[in-house]
Order: sequence, then C-alpha cells, then structure tokens
Amino acid sequence: MARPARLSAAPAGGATVPALLALLPLGFVAVFFAWPVLAILGLGFSAGGVAETLAEARTWQLAAFTVGQAAAATTVALLAGLPVAFLLARARLPGLAAIRVFVLLPFVLPTVVVGLAFRALWPGGGVASIVLANAFFNVAVVARTVGGLWTHLDRRLEDAARALGASRWRAFRAVTLPALAPAIASSAAVVFLFCATSFGVVLMLGGARYRTLETEIYLRTVQLLDLPGAAALSLVQLTAVVAALAAGAVARRRREGVLRLRAGTETARRPEGPEWWVVGAAFAVLALLLTPILALVHRSLSTPDGWSLAGFRALAGHGHDGTLAVSGWDAVLTSLRTATDATLLAMTVGVLAAVVLVALRRAPGRAAHGMGETMDAVLMLPLGVSAVTVGFGYLVTLDALPGDLRTSPLLVPFAQALVIIPLVVRIVLPVLRSVDERLRQAAATLGARPLRVWREVDLPLTARSLVAAGAFGYVVALGEFGATSFLARPDAPTLPVAIATLIGRPGVLNTQLAYAACVLLMLVTGLVVVAIEWLRGARSVGEF
Repeated sequence: MARPARLSAAPAGGATVPALLALLPLGFVAVFFAWPVLAILGLGFSAGGVAETLAEARTWQLAAFTVGQAAAATTVALLAGLPVAFLLARARLPGLAAIRVFVLLPFVLPTVVVGLAFRALWPGGGVASIVLANAFFNVAVVARTVGGLWTHLDRRLEDAARALGASRWRAFRAVTLPALAPAIASSAAVVFLFCATSFGVVLMLGGARYRTLETEIYLRTVQLLDLPGAAALSLVQLTAVVAALAAGAVARRRREGVLRLRAGTETARRPEGPEWWVVGAAFAVLALLLTPILALVHRSLSTPDGWSLAGFRALAGHGHDGTLAVSGWDAVLTSLRTATDATLLAMTVGVLAAVVLVALRRAPGRAAHGMGETMDAVLMLPLGVSAVTVGFGYLVTLDALPGDLRTSPLLVPFAQALVIIPLVVRIVLPVLRSVDERLRQAAATLGARPLRVWREVDLPLTARSLVAAGAFGYVVALGEFGATSFLARPDAPTLPVAIATLIGRPGVLNTQLAYAACVLLMLVTGLVVVAIEWLRGARSVGEF
C-alpha cells in the first residue's frame, strides 16, 4: 500500500515561499526598529567615547545587576505563575473567567504607578522590592502562555501513566512537564527581557543606589546628553538580550517535539487530592497580586481631608493649573484608539511571522532551519532594546519616510506594535508548532490545498491562542509607557503618559487624578478582557 504523500507546512518550492513571506515581518522590524536603533548607535560612535565607557568597571556592574535582578524576577514569576496556569487550564471551578481577567491587570499597569505602589508597601525600597515588582508584572505572561498550552494537552496521557502505577508527581514530571517545556522556555525568555529592560519600576524603587542598564541609558541620553555612553550601554544590553534569546531557542528546540495537540479533548475537571494544594498555591499568588492593586485603589480615594472621589471627578478636567493639554477622558479615548491600531498591526505581522517560522522549521534543509532560528531571534530583539533608544531613533530617522511619520498619529501604534509582535509570536508559535502533522497529511491526501489545510486544521486548534494573543496585545498596548512617553504628542497623550505627567507635577489634585486614572485603566482593561471572553463563548471554564 502506497504511503500518503507528506504534507509540508511549506508550500511547493521548499523554503522559497516562506522566505518571501518573511520579508513582511522582517521589513517591518528593519524599518521601525533596526534603522532607528542603528541611527542612534551611529551617532554615539561618531561622537567617540564608546571604548572608554566599555572599559569602566561601573558599566559591567550595571550589566551584572541588570541580569541578576532580571533572573531573580523571572524565577519568582515562574514559581508564582505555574500554579495559576494550572488553575486556568486544568481546574473546573466557579469564577475562573473573573480570575482570567484579574491575572492580566498587573501586566497592563504603567510601570511608574506600580513602582509607587510598591514603594508605599515597601518604604525601604531596594533589590527585593525591585524583584517582586518586576515579578508582579510578569506572572500573567507565565500563567497565560503556559496555561494556553496546558489547555491543549491530552490529559489521557497522564491518566495512562497513573494507570501504570505512576504517582501524580511522577506523571507530571515524566509526561506533562516535558510537554509544557516549550511554553515555559518561551515565557521565561519574554519575562527575562521585560525585567532586564524594566524602566519605571527600577527608577522608582532603586533610587540613586540601584540602576540597571535601562535607567542608566535614560539618564545619559536625556539628562547628561552622553550619546556615546548611552550607545555603549545599549550594545551591552543588546548582547545580554541576544544571549537570552539564544538560550531560550536552545531550550525550545530540545523540548518542542514532545507535544501533539488533539481536538476535542476535555482537560479541565474538578481538582482531586494533591491538586488542591496547587489550587491553594494559585489562590495565594492571586491574593498577593491583589495587594498592590488594593493599595492603588486606596490611594485614589484617600486625601488629606479623608475619603473623596475628587480624583475621579477631575477626569473631566486638565489637572491642577492645566497640567494636561487634554482631559482625562480624552486620554482614555486616545489609548483605546492607539491600542486597537497597534493590536491589529501586531496580529497581522506576528501571526504571519509565526506561520512562516513553522514553515521554515518543517522545510527540508539546514538553511531553512537556520533562517527560521535567526528570524525568531530578530523578532524578539525589540523587547530587549531600550525604549529610550528606539524613541529617539524615531525622531532622528523617520522624517526620511514619505509624510514625515514623526508627526503622524500612527507613530505610537508602530512603536507599541514592536513590543506586541514578539508576545504574539511567543503565544502562538508553540501551539502552532505542536499541531499533529498527521492531521495536515490527512487533509492533503484528501486534496486540500495548503491554505485550506491552515483554515480547516491549524486554525481551529490555534484559535484559542490567537484570541489570547490579541487580548494580551491589546492590554499591553493600553499600558505601554516606555516608547510611548517619548512619542506621544502633548495634545494626544495616552492614559499611561497622562498618569506619568500628573505624578511628576506638584499638586494634590494631580496626584489624585493620576491614581484615579490608574484605577480607570484597570477597569477599562478588565472590560476589554471580559468582552473577549464573552465573544469566545462559554465553551469550557478551563479554556485559555
């Protein structure tokens, strides 16, 4: 009996078509990331002094502290996020939809505001508060990314291991954990990059004693006008990022072949026995995540004269003595419009990139595989380069494009999309790579063309991850502060930029308005995620 022809994810012509399709995402990154960053680095090198900065002991102390605090925060986020991922993916309990909404809230909060919240909870500041604050932001990355893949795992494999005499712990260690490793490695790489480039948290909690490469780049660029020093530190930061990306890629390559997705498998059920301990740990993590949020709400309602809604009423105004050029509500509308544009752009580029990466991985030949690994790393680079560098690079370079994008309202969505695209790829790619190739082969044998194979096979199995990527991207855009703070026009600030402006100006009303705007940002984010959950439908409370 003749064997059915193998369906490759790459269309006829091997890696040629995927390589051509890769030009769109790579071109976007080249124009809106590589060009501005290289322009700033070029200015720094042309001014001289880079070698002197690299020779300073202080430079390498900054690098060591940056890597150390990022590694510690990543470890804490993984330990806290895995029980929550189990709760979202495997436990059938009431209220999980609300928990999914709540888990996203810390991730969207502006870094400056979270820094202030942790300083209120931890007056002494220091390294521990920096690590915990960065982990606070990124528990959602672990919980949603790992939980998304965990939802797809065939639970019958664990049941089979238990039937053969394995304990729950051994079944998890031998069956589930290897299958989850790609998502764990992906989320760890993203969390590390977020923590290594954390700006507002370190600025608020580190003070003059603790600085990372990111805050030092900002100091030298904005306050000291030391472009050579900033360029040198950007090179050190980029080297650390490339090393992290390489480590993450190696981990994913070793583990990705374990998982096979199956449609229609029920994975969520009521916890049993020791699983309740994991559920308890998840709820303990959620309670800890709630603490800074409650501190923010408390601060938004408290004034020197007692409880008051003055900050929320002030959203209709411009702050003390006209601090803002627009009202708080105008900033809300700007944030919603900008986040929508950024998410649509990031989903278009990111999903196409994920499809191309899968096609290159399945195409024959080492050249295609190497091309895919290189492209994967390039797409992650925007997460690890200073937002200060990117923002100033835009102001230096984009006047050369038709229409001078420096004054265009699309500039901020472009910058935000750069941050969202890697996240979309990291969420979609592990699931897309894990689709059982035999399903594609069967569809091809029945005469389906590659596009129909994608629509009938890949899309249903990855739909949950696509929705999750879109939701994650939207809330990230709503709360993005780094690049947006340099690019948003005074007459069109996003809500995080407005919050930072208010906090930096004197006046009790400005402070109250800033905290009220932060609470409003949390509420808007919650409503967005609730709407997405409603659009998905009540199919299974354990779904991602």
